[in-house]
Order: sequence, then structure tokens, then C-alpha cells
Amino acid sequence: MNPKAVFAKLFRSRFSVLFSILSLYVILLFLVRIAFLIWSSKDLDLNFLQISRAFFTGFFFDLTVGSLFLLLYAVYLLIFPKKWIGSKFDKVFTYFYLVLILIIIYFSLLAEIPFWDEFGVRFNFIAVDYLIYTYEVVENINQSYPLPLIFVVLISLILITLFALKKISAFKNTFSDKRSISSRSGFAIPLIIVAVALGLLMKNKQAESTDNLVVNELGKNGVFSFFNAFKANELDYATFYPKISDKEAYKILKNDLLQENQTYDSNSTDDISRTTKGNTEQKPNIILITIESFSGEFIKAFGNKDNITPNYDKLANESIFFTNLYATGTRTVRGMEALTLSVPPTPGNSIVRRPNNQNLFSISTILKKKNYQPYFIYGGDGYFDNMNNFFGGQGFDIVDRNRGNALSDDIKTKRFQIADNEVSFENAWGICDEDLYKQSMKYADRNAKANKPFFQFVMTTSNHKPYTFPNGKIDLPTCNRNAAVKYTDYALGKFLAEAKTRSWFKNTVFVIVADHCANSAGKWEINIKNHHIPAIIYNLPHQPEKIDRLTSQIDLMPTLFGYLGWNYDTSLYGKDINQTKPGDERAFLGNYRTLGMLKRNVFTQIDDRKRVKQFGVSGNDQSLSEMKTKNMDLVSETISYYQTASERFKNGKMKMTKKETLLTKK
Repeated sequence: MNPKAVFAKLFRSRFSVLFSILSLYVILLFLVRIAFLIWSSKDLDLNFLQISRAFFTGFFFDLTVGSLFLLLYAVYLLIFPKKWIGSKFDKVFTYFYLVLILIIIYFSLLAEIPFWDEFGVRFNFIAVDYLIYTYEVVENINQSYPLPLIFVVLISLILITLFALKKISAFKNTFSDKRSISSRSGFAIPLIIVAVALGLLMKNKQAESTDNLVVNELGKNGVFSFFNAFKANELDYATFYPKISDKEAYKILKNDLLQENQTYDSNSTDDISRTTKGNTEQKPNIILITIESFSGEFIKAFGNKDNITPNYDKLANESIFFTNLYATGTRTVRGMEALTLSVPPTPGNSIVRRPNNQNLFSISTILKKKNYQPYFIYGGDGYFDNMNNFFGGQGFDIVDRNRGNALSDDIKTKRFQIADNEVSFENAWGICDEDLYKQSMKYADRNAKANKPFFQFVMTTSNHKPYTFPNGKIDLPTCNRNAAVKYTDYALGKFLAEAKTRSWFKNTVFVIVADHCANSAGKWEINIKNHHIPAIIYNLPHQPEKIDRLTSQIDLMPTLFGYLGWNYDTSLYGKDINQTKPGDERAFLGNYRTLGMLKRNVFTQIDDRKRVKQFGVSGNDQSLSEMKTKNMDLVSETISYYQTASERFKNGKMKMTKKETLLTKK
């Protein structure tokens, strides 16, 4: 049959509206794909065949989603009685279904634009989380974007579409074509078969045919990726990732973990508990300040010339300064996981957000044995991302905004609410950094008065979109990233200046580190440069020092314990960098599906398709070039870390022993 005749038959039938909307959806997604291609061209490998394949694969993803959107309507058009076609009910149902689908289509397209801008990918598990934590997300959107304008655009697009459908007589054809059900089946049955078949056959992995992240993401569909992430939020390592025998994995791990000042407590294959011998112990108060999205690129020492971090730059010259340290992930919960549990980023959700994550062996286990009182101090509601349950489950007392979420936390420790009269400025994510540091000061004063050594995990929020903060504090306007960084730095400097007036300051060490970088988008699945973060240990009785050795975020707290000369037992994966043999330095980097280890300028990467790749790392941009011949020792070492960490959490081996639990409760 002539294609032109087939086209005319489809669009001049009872199915005119359906095929018009399906065509519109596919065309819109094609245009969005072109826009993203241009937008991220700097991170593209300009390979015509790969880009063509991405667009070809993307077409089938778009056809899949569009067909599934319209599946119910196709069934309705097929079975609706002939005599009622064009009736009031028929028109009401059609318009209602059509408007609903157009809202979903246009809203998802409008939402993909800022998501791509921030993360450089289609919807993923972060978008899934946005459905759970509605207050923070809705408020953040409201404060970051002109919502009234967005609603006007959304409504306008729907009205324009309806007008266009009327102009091409789509509605007229839909309500006037009164052919029999058997005749209609020639239109509906193929569409239903295509929708169901593609829905079952299409997998996001089919778009991941290259080493270039942008090309892979171009080949996907945002809505399809959203539901894929919803299903894959938890990933079982043994099912999806490359493995070696448990015996071999633990042998490699135990050989690599052991520091020069440590001995293992037993010869058991899977027991990684070891005793650390220190020197003369110091027991200062410890304030761990985790700064939201504080990339290395913001500070002067790493080449920034905007002078937006003068306080941090000054502190770096007066401190133990880690110049080659890497965050494990790209989200706050990953930074929290790395700093408290000192564990590589296992696949799927961070352990912070998983069930059954209480009473794990953590830095709190070590601190409480030293008689410290740990606090988690956060300027938002710690219900977000399950933070309160996690920190409370490790014995931290909670200080947070406590907005009275209906789904209350199950916290066994104390929870202190930040009162309204203690807040001078607040946005979607929480109170401004100045107000947050006042809370740190408040509880430091309280513990000092009680002569109780304290540990504080302080999590800032000001350096997060919408980038708003109190007016008149710095010389830059609000609502842009550089300004938020400069305000964050200003608040930090102000806090330390005030802390110096307190009696407890001389006996307090400040660890100041980022949770993750400001940007995770880039050319590769894991962009190493976008994990580079600064960290300092300030006010330690030690000469200022630069540590240029490769360091993982999970090594920061064990390194602090080393500087303090502590004797302690540990089951952490982190190591004291000063007790690590030259050449054994490594850093762990991952996202929710892809995991890797950086060691000796080689990045070994594993993913949920059981693939293993190795890349040489070179240049200031830490670009990757795939190696033809793999270093199998590094492959085995990478697998051993991730395999054992996943297995230990899954099977409860990360839990404290009964003896450790009793000791931490004293």
C-alpha cells in the first residue's frame, strides 16, 4: 500500500487524535534530543555512527513510552460501541484523557530541562527521591524557578495543542468515524501489540553502547529512565556485578586494608576487625563540618581566581590540607556514608537511605568508646533522605528543624528542635549557615559546661540551589552558585572567629570537607575530576602540612584518628593515609550503578552488566582512555572491595558486635 495512503488512513479515522498525539510526542522528544546534543557538545565524542545509533535507539524508547501513554485510549477506541461514537460521553472521555496525557508529556519535558542542566543525564534515582521528599523538592522548585510562568507555559502548550488538533480536523475525524469494531481492530491491535512488546523488550541498558555518558543518555527517554530507576533503586551486587570467590575477595581485601600499625583480631576469613596502635592519645573535641557541594574548583589552591573562598584559602595554609582527596559519590548521603561508615559506595541507594542500617560499626562506635557524645546537626528536617534514622541508629543525638513530618522518624536517641526564634533566614533546604553554626556553638557550649568531650557532624545547606542566603553579608547577589559559595565561606569564617572566643576552642579540632562536588555531569560514566573535593584538619597541634597523596573520602576520619594518636579497634574500610604504604593509595568513586577504584593513575570500573573496564587517567582534566590490556590485580582488588562491602551490609556483618553495642551504650 502507498505510504501516503496509509498515513492518510491513520489520520482520518477514529484514531486520528491518538496517532496525532503519538506523532507529536515522538517529534518533541526528537527535538529535545537535538537540544541536549548541542547543550552537552563539549562532553561528546563526535562519532557520527554512535550519535546516529543513540537517535535510533531513542526513537524506539520514545515510541515505547508514547504507545504506553496511549494504550488505554487505544483499547477504549477499539471497544467503544459504534452507536455512541461522537456522543457527549465519548467527547468528555477523549478530552479528559487527552488533557491528562498532555499534562504528563509537557510536564516531563519541562522537568527534564533543569534536570539535564544540573546532572547531565536523564531522570534517575534522584528524580525518584523527589517523589518522596515533597516539601524540600517543591519548595526548592518554587524558590529556584518561576513557577507561575511554568504553569502558564504548561497550560499554553496544552491549549495550543488542542487548537492544532482541531485545525487539522483530528477531533472531527475521531468523533465522526463510526466504523465497526472489527474494522477498528486493524488500527488498535497493532498499536496494542507494539506497546506491550516494546514495553517488555526495551531496557535502558540497550542505550548504553559506548563509554561516553552523553551519547548513552541521548539514546534514552526521560520517563522510561524514571521508571527504570524506580525499579532499580536497590541493586544486589551478587546478581548484577562481576564477582570473584568470597575467599579470594577477603584475602585481597585483608591484605590491602592492613596498616603498618595494625594487627588482625582473628584469622577468620571474613573478619576484618583489627587493632590499631597509636602513640600518646589526644582527646580534643571534634567538629566535622560537611559543606554542601563544595567542589575543589572553588578554592584558590586548585586554580580558582574569583576569590570566593578567602576564609577557606587562609585556613588551608594553617591546616593539614588534603589536596588530592576524592568524594565517593555525587550526593550528600554518599558523603555522609563515606565519612561515618568509612565504606566504599555500594550499588543502589546509599546505606544512609536503606532499611536495617542501625547499629553499624561506624566512627560513632570508636568515638563513644572514647566517651564522646556525637551530634548530628542539620538545618533542615533530618527526615529528608532518612538522615535522622541513620544517624540516630548510630547513636548520634539529632539537632534539626523538625518540621513535624507526618511520617515521623524512629529515633532512639535524643532529638532537639531548632526553634523558630533561632532562625534568621531559611529556604527550602534549611536554615542559613550562620544560623546553623549558632546551633553548633550552642551544643558545644553545653557540652563544655558539662565537661563532656563532644563530636559534631555539622551538615550545611546554603550552597545548594536556590542559592539564597541573608542579604547584605557579601558583595554578590543571591541566587547564583558563586555567591552561595562566597556566603558559605563567609559564614565559616565568622563561625571560627566566634569559636576562638570560647574556652573550648583550644581543645577542639575542626575537620572541614565537602560532601560531594557541585557538578557530576561530564563525558564519562564517572568523571573523576567531578569528585575532587578539598578537606582540611584545622587547629590540630601539628605543623601545617599538605597531603598530596591520593586519598579517599573514606580515609579522612581514620587519618584524623592517626593524628590524634588513638589506640582503637576498627572494622572500617578507610585507612590512615600516613600509615599507608606508598603505592597503596586508592580512591573509590561511584554512582548508583557504576563503581570504580582509582589507583596509580588507573581507573578500574565495574557496572551492573558485569562489565569490567580500565582506563588510563591523564591531564589536568583527568581524562580517561580505555586500556586494551587490563591490570588483573587492580581488577581483583576493585571487585574485592565492592563485593565484600555489599555482602557485609546485606548479611549484617557491618553491625556492631554485642560487646561493642554494650560498650557504646555506657
